[in-house]
Amino acid sequence: MSEAILEGRHGDPFAVLGAHDGILRTFQPGARGVEAVPRDGAPVVLEKVHGNGLFEGTAPSGPYTLRITWDSAVQETEDPYSFGPVLGELDLHLFAEGRHREMGRVFGAHAMTVDGVAGVRFAVWAPNARRVSVVGDFNAWDGRRHPMRLRQEAGVWELFIPRLTPGTRYKYEIVDANGATLPLKADPVAGASRVAPDTSSVVPDPEPHRWADEAWMARRAAAQAPDAPISIYEVHPGSWWRDADWRAPDWDGLADRLIPYVTGMGFTHIELLPIMEHPFGGSWGYQPLGLFAPTARFGTPSGFSRFVDRCHEAGVGVILDWVPAHFPNDAHGLGRFDGTALYEHADPREGFHKDWNTLIYNFGRHEVRGFLIASALHWLEHYHVDGLRVDAVASMLYRDYSRNAGEWVPNRYGGRENLEAVAFLRELNDIVRDRCPGAIMVAEESTAWPGVSAPTSEGGLGFHYKWNMGWMHDTLHTMQEDPVNRRWHHHGLTFGLVYAFSERFMLPLSHDEVVHGKGSLLGKMPGDDWQKRANLRAYFGFMWTHPGKKLLFMGGEIAQPTEWNHDAQIPWNLLDDSGHRGVQALMRDLNRAYRNLPALHARDADPAGFAWVVMDDAAQSVLAYLRLGRDGDAPVLVVCNLTPVPRHGYRLGVPQAGRWREILNTDADVYGGSGVGNSGGVEAASDPSHGQPASLTLTLPPLATLILSP
Repeated sequence: MSEAILEGRHGDPFAVLGAHDGILRTFQPGARGVEAVPRDGAPVVLEKVHGNGLFEGTAPSGPYTLRITWDSAVQETEDPYSFGPVLGELDLHLFAEGRHREMGRVFGAHAMTVDGVAGVRFAVWAPNARRVSVVGDFNAWDGRRHPMRLRQEAGVWELFIPRLTPGTRYKYEIVDANGATLPLKADPVAGASRVAPDTSSVVPDPEPHRWADEAWMARRAAAQAPDAPISIYEVHPGSWWRDADWRAPDWDGLADRLIPYVTGMGFTHIELLPIMEHPFGGSWGYQPLGLFAPTARFGTPSGFSRFVDRCHEAGVGVILDWVPAHFPNDAHGLGRFDGTALYEHADPREGFHKDWNTLIYNFGRHEVRGFLIASALHWLEHYHVDGLRVDAVASMLYRDYSRNAGEWVPNRYGGRENLEAVAFLRELNDIVRDRCPGAIMVAEESTAWPGVSAPTSEGGLGFHYKWNMGWMHDTLHTMQEDPVNRRWHHHGLTFGLVYAFSERFMLPLSHDEVVHGKGSLLGKMPGDDWQKRANLRAYFGFMWTHPGKKLLFMGGEIAQPTEWNHDAQIPWNLLDDSGHRGVQALMRDLNRAYRNLPALHARDADPAGFAWVVMDDAAQSVLAYLRLGRDGDAPVLVVCNLTPVPRHGYRLGVPQAGRWREILNTDADVYGGSGVGNSGGVEAASDPSHGQPASLTLTLPPLATLILSP
């Protein structure tokens, strides 16, 4: 038994170490001497019974500390092996069933007081390990020093280490069932971590953030409802802005600059690319391993809390990209965590993702499902985040996603649907609706899976919104065509209305469209510099008036001409040019119009909120449609001319006669356009046209979108 302790092989250290039958044992490799110091009475010198550092002696009758003499210091501490179990039976039961919703509060490392002693409690799931130890600077990273207690009923290892403090870095040393010592593992439920490339976990500060966002939280549900204007600015925190030394700001510095910019531009939300801790910055966060820890690249967890609080104070919602589909295979991470396929499938046909060289979560395992749901709730509840955009949902739904025949395992019915993933997503979304009222779940789902945003009670997946990837691909393809050829691709702009109300959609022009050789949004537009900007302005006008909530990746609003570079910043110097300032001004005014005109948002998910006026003028690449709000809301007429030819005397039907004001013209001088327009408005006569009781005649500017309202 002693030999197993000395060699770090013993699976039950509490059976040997500490006080037993009047004998006290402690293992202190490298110590010169150890004394047991009772609260009352003389110290008891413990005898070194093995040269490797095992000490024994008479156990004090009451509480005691250990006074350990090292070569260069004397340490006094309570004995970790004098404490009883530190996790409750209910916590373990809920975890084993996959129903523990507050794992971030129980698992991982937590500074706390036990029996009047301050220290840190550690807890980690590793059911197939022979031994698990906490290692760190505090014990010279020696896995023999702090082996943990196994709670057999849940496969969870726990230990309370006295006198450790917040900020302590640590990992787990795990010996697998075959006796092999694995590479040191970061804590899957760590609340904080070190800055990459250091992969250590960190004991977080237990001081809770004092939230000041009661007003925001009270109105959040209305601000994120299907009838609300939602305009999202997608941001990679490390490359939005950098200082003179080319360093990205911390959370406080980002808040100082980003929040005023977003509010000034009229966006309602910020969406952050994944800020969960991740080892490789080049993954932009999409290969995370710390699903409970904000990345240390931008500061502390408390700094992130302040960032969210300041966003809410300014009336800006915060959405996080969140990745439950897969995780990287870094040695310090979740892969074969206890020597077995614990979080992932053992069969690579189910557990390995070829596209990303990553591992796929085993959604059929209770503990894994509970781990992921607890992660989602951690961001929504602990950090007051307003929504999660769930990445790569399509890869979760299909067992044959990006796989050839013979490379995947059918479900129990022989089909391609991943039934376990479907059940997980439904459970996740139901729990979020129940526990986090007003928060939203958004699916990045690129297929025609039915009912992504339908309630689970109706057989849907239960998301609040779905990214409309089809709209994005079709419309971008049409806009990339030379205007002379757009007549042959007109359907790319109209087809989205065939299914626009089958889901609650968001229209995404995300980071994915400006990387990997795809060029920038401006770079996709045809023509010379002026025409490129005119095309982009017209496209933004079309997007901001089309049914669906809006999302734009940073840099698009200033017509960035180059691809996004995550190691640089947005080229803000472009704003020295009036053409780029014009695109930025247009985006500001589009957001204003979108928020101020209920017809542009109140019925985004209702077919009664849209009516074609002209959809078949492919020869001239002209579109015209009405956006309609509720009773009493003024209708909005939108007209797009997607050729560089001005068109005069273009007659259109409208719902009512009288003056129609030209609210926005993307060809206006102030936006860098040619200034062709309708002098601020036109009179509609009571002459029926296009199925409407009145009509008006417009001048259509070249490569432009017009917005008019009575």
